[in-house]
This record gives sequence, structure tokens and C-alpha cells, in this order.
Amino acid sequence: MIRRIAWAALSLALIEILSPVAAIPFRERSAIATPTRSPDRGVPERYRTVACDALVVGGGLAGVATAYEALLAGRTVCLTEITDWLGGQISAQGTSALDERPTQQARQFYSRGYLELRRRLQERQRDPNPGDCWVSETCFSPRVGDAVAREMLREAARRGRGRLEWFPSTVVKELDRSGSQIRSVTAIEHRPAPGAPALNTDPLSQTIEDWYRYENSDRFQKQIIRFVPAQRERNRTHPADWYVVDATETGEIIGLADVPYRLGIDARSYLEPSSSSASNDPYCPQGYTYTFAMEATAERQRHEMPSFYLRYHNYYSYELSRFDFDAVFTYRRIFAATPRRNRPTNRRSYQDYTVHPGDISMQNWTWGNDYRPGTNRDNLIYSREQLRSSGQLNPGGWMGGLRTASLRSAEELARGYFYWLAMGTTDSQLGPGVKVPQPNIRYLSGLDSPMGTAHGLSKYPYMREGRRIIGRPSLGQPQGFSVWEVDISRRDYSDPYYQTTLSPETYRRLRATLAGLNAASVIGGQVSPENAMRRTRSTIFPDAVGIGHYAIDFHPCMQESPPEKAGNREREGERRGAGQAYPFQIPLRSMIPQQVDNLLVAGKSIATSHIAAAAYRVHSFEWSSGAAVGNAIDFALDQGVLPYQLVDQLPQREPLLEQFQQRLNQQNNPTAFPNTSIFNENWEDWR
Repeated sequence: MIRRIAWAALSLALIEILSPVAAIPFRERSAIATPTRSPDRGVPERYRTVACDALVVGGGLAGVATAYEALLAGRTVCLTEITDWLGGQISAQGTSALDERPTQQARQFYSRGYLELRRRLQERQRDPNPGDCWVSETCFSPRVGDAVAREMLREAARRGRGRLEWFPSTVVKELDRSGSQIRSVTAIEHRPAPGAPALNTDPLSQTIEDWYRYENSDRFQKQIIRFVPAQRERNRTHPADWYVVDATETGEIIGLADVPYRLGIDARSYLEPSSSSASNDPYCPQGYTYTFAMEATAERQRHEMPSFYLRYHNYYSYELSRFDFDAVFTYRRIFAATPRRNRPTNRRSYQDYTVHPGDISMQNWTWGNDYRPGTNRDNLIYSREQLRSSGQLNPGGWMGGLRTASLRSAEELARGYFYWLAMGTTDSQLGPGVKVPQPNIRYLSGLDSPMGTAHGLSKYPYMREGRRIIGRPSLGQPQGFSVWEVDISRRDYSDPYYQTTLSPETYRRLRATLAGLNAASVIGGQVSPENAMRRTRSTIFPDAVGIGHYAIDFHPCMQESPPEKAGNREREGERRGAGQAYPFQIPLRSMIPQQVDNLLVAGKSIATSHIAAAAYRVHSFEWSSGAAVGNAIDFALDQGVLPYQLVDQLPQREPLLEQFQQRLNQQNNPTAFPNTSIFNENWEDWR
């Protein structure tokens, strides 16, 4: 009875949105590329066919979580990764400090695999916080992140009797699609050619284009891999024989498949009222970062100015007057030379953290090594129009969908930032007299360094935002489902800005959306927008399959090109949407793209808006989304259904969806936070 009442209330609440919005060794449709013949396809050692239940493209946290759950379910998983490390944010991207919110952290309310990940990271070094950093409860070496991710997949395969086919240093080149399904995927695995330097010797910008070419080169030998579905029982109906998962950092498979997606800023609307633009702008996603590690030394080090330093030095800053070198260094310190037993226990703020010789810090700083292009002259992730005009959507034309020149500039910016920390005396935001040299630091490079690269930069940049799918049409969103700013933000939108910037009708719809169960009264005019009570929770999704919680955290693009231009400013209005968010859910609809029935999305490329994506991007969210996708694949194959069929009748009851959600919760992969209900408005304590 209670369930029926809840569904009835939910249906009423939906009135508010009835209008469209613009090897780990153990073993546009017309734009879809069809496999082309390589000159060496007849050479067996250069061509291999591999069958699997799930092909997971991208070995970041979302991809690892997808594989982890599918392996526990006994499935055969093929996992590809552009680098040779697993873990993404915690390893190859170098952001090895877990971004978590206090309440969720205190209650340890996470997916089962993420809890295991945290435990292993902390126990491996016999220290809950090996770096003694102040941004997180757990800061550690990227090398440890890779090792733990590998351990977890090996253990999952053993426990679940699944099989993992792991393909490091591998990129996807082509998709073979027939109708609404991907039938096969062609990829290229690379390894050093005889006599060539080891992997990770040169920065990404100098090698990435080579990786996407079929031909061998002086640097790399290639193996061409064709991924195909595993064979199924002949006496059963299988609407899909396998699933392909985009768990990449940029939405690469989404771009290659050319399914509907968004990139960058969404147009201002009652669902995205804080947008900085009245129209869509695909060239202004959040900034991305090449991280690096540095060590504090007792002795002064000799520092040579990079030849490119003067191009970038006017960009760097401590950003805010309360920050200084010690604060920046200890922010993401990943190794503390001081034994745990000798560390202060009464610290009240980051100002109580000090630097000691032997400490190692990972750097990820907005006005430091963040590269933030915002125009079509220097954007990193090519838009659909740029992909088409460059020929990357032609058969065999895919080259990763990224601007190599932008990668090169970001690499230089990061190297220049280290020199600025050591020897710089300028500060672009705080003016003269603030920055003093700090020469007692050493840049860590070499294949045995924390980043595992000869050049010292992370193997791949930390990506905060990529292409984001537009889900399938649903009630209230006939142009395609997305999670929006108003679904998660704590903002009450009473600021005069919203009343003057939005049209009266748009403002009324905004207030109605925020009114929750009272939406109909606001839309019908019985309650004025100014007097409407605001709900104090995030949107409750009937198809929730995972959870996340983080602030809406922006690293905005820059106004002019190039980003490092002296006097350049952040895009005006981009930080307006920033702020606190309620604990939120991950709806299954956000993981299902249009047009392709056996393609699922895990990680940053799910269907969220530009502003919502600023919260849906951190470590625990990535894991939770991947856990949902890994289980969805097993469930769909077992039940003989397609994932979209679990949600295509919403808001009516979906018995199979309920069965799937029950399975997730019984596994300790929560689909909602405690006491979640459309009738519970008491969410203010969740911080």
C-alpha cells in the first residue's frame, strides 16, 4: 500500500517537468565506422579475435568497478585501457587522494567494492593516510592505486569464477554496428618496438597519434584485436549477445559511435538555471590536469628554467591569500616522511600542516597545472562538428577525438608550474610580494617514480568532464533524459539574479521543480513562485541504481585563447552553479544512450548536465556507477532483456527494475542513502 502511495505521489511530482528542455594473466548511424582491412591482417601474430560477455573500454575506477562486479557474477570481461595502469584517477591520472564528503565518509556508506578499495589502500601501507594530507582521509602513491586495482580484479575473478582478459596500452579504433547493436569492436594494442624506448618515456602528446594507427612504427609494434560476443546457449533468446561499456575519461566510444551527447555548457533553463550561457557551448568543459610529484629536500636544489616557462608564468597563482607554499604542498601530500606516531593529533585546519624533508606531494592546483581551454581554437575534446570536419567519423578515421596540441600545452603548463613553485616570484591573482622562491624541492621523474613515467607527468591527464550522453526520451524530458543542476543543488534560487535573468515562465517552472510534491500548486498558480516552499533533498529517481555525494566543484574554462594568456580570466558566470549538493542518486536512465541497445556508460559520461557533472565525477561515484553497469550486464544477459526495457514504462511500476534494485541493495551496492523518501525532507545534516 505504501509503495502504491509513493508511486502516485511521484507521478504527481512529475508534473513539474512536463515540458522539454531545449592481460592480468588469468585469463549518426551512417557515421559508424565499419572495420577496414589492415595491410597486415593476414599475419596471425598481428591479429587476434577475443570473445567476451562484456567489453569494458577504459580502465579507470568506473571501468574497474564494472569489471569487478561482472567478474563476481562469473562473466568473461575484456577490459582495455589506453595506459598500462588500472585505476584511472587513483593511478594513471595521478589524483591519488580520495575525494569524499564528511557524512558519507563517517558512515562508510559506499558500494561494497569501493569500501574494499579504501581498505586495501589503507592497509597496504599500514597507514590510513600515508600522505598525511589535508584534502582527504586517504592520500597515497599512484603506484599503489594500480597495484590495488589489479589485486581486486584478480580476487573477483577467483571468487566469482569469471575470466578477465586485460588489454593495457590499447585503444579502440573502429566499431561495427548493425542496426541498434554493436557487433564487434576493433582495437590496437601497442608495445615498444625492438630497440625503442620503454613505454611512458615520452609524454602522451608525442605518442598518442601513433597509437591509433594500424601500422607498426619505429616506436611501437601493434597487435590488432577484434572483440566479439561470447557464444550463447542456442535454446535461449538473447536480445543482445554482449555489452560494450564506455568507461573512458572523455566519452570516447560515445564520440566514435556518434550517439546523441552534450559537451561543455548547457543552455540556461529552469533545470540548469545557473548556466553561464543562454545557448549550448561545447568548447567550455571543465579544465583538465597533468599531475606530477615532487619531494621536499633539506638542501637547496638547482632549477633550470624550461624554455617555454615565460609563455605560462603569468598564469600561476596560489589563488587565495590564505594559501601559501606549505598549504599547497601538504594539500595532496602522498607520502609523509614523519612516522604516523609522531604526527600532531590536534590539528584544526590546513594551516597546522607543515612540510618536512622527504615528504612527497602530488600537485593538482587550479591556478597551477590545470589547463583550461574554452574556445574552438584550443579545446581538447573535439565536438561532433570538429570530428566530422576532421574526418574522424569516417571509416578508419578515428584518432581518439582529442586535440594533440592542447595536450602538449597542458604538459608544458604543468612542468612550468613546478618551476614556478621552486623559483617563481609572480602571482597572477594576488599580485607582487606574495610568491617567494621555494628551491628546496625536487621534481620526481623516472619509470620508478610515483607517476611511473620518465618525464614525471601523469600517464594521462585527470579529466573532470567529457562527452555526456543524452538519455532516451522519458516523461518530462522528451528530448532525452539527463540529471540537471536542480536535481542535486542545495541552492534556494531566491537570489534576484534568477528572477531577473530568467523569464517569468521559466522562473515559475524553476520554483515548481524545487517545490517537490507541491509542484502542481505552483504550476497551477495557487501558490506564487516567491512563496513556494523549497524541498530540502535531491531528486528521488525511481530507477536509482547507485549513489554519490560531492560538492558542485568547478574548474572553469578560460575566457580567451590561449588559456595561459596574460590577464586572462575564467569564463564569466561559470562558478555561479558551484556550491554544496545533497546526496544524490545515479539513475539507470543516465547510463543508457540513444540508438544503441547494447552500449552502456559508466563514469563521467553518463547523462548529466554541465553543472551536475561537476559533482558526478569523483572516486566513489565512478565506482558506484561502474558497479551498477557491471551488474546490469549480468542481469540483462540472465533475464534475456535489454537494459532500456527496465525503465521504458516509468513512472509506472517496472517489476524487473525493482528486482534488479533489490539485487544491488542485497549485495551492499546501495541505490539510495538511508531514509531516502520523497516524503523525507530532512537532508540538511548530510554534509
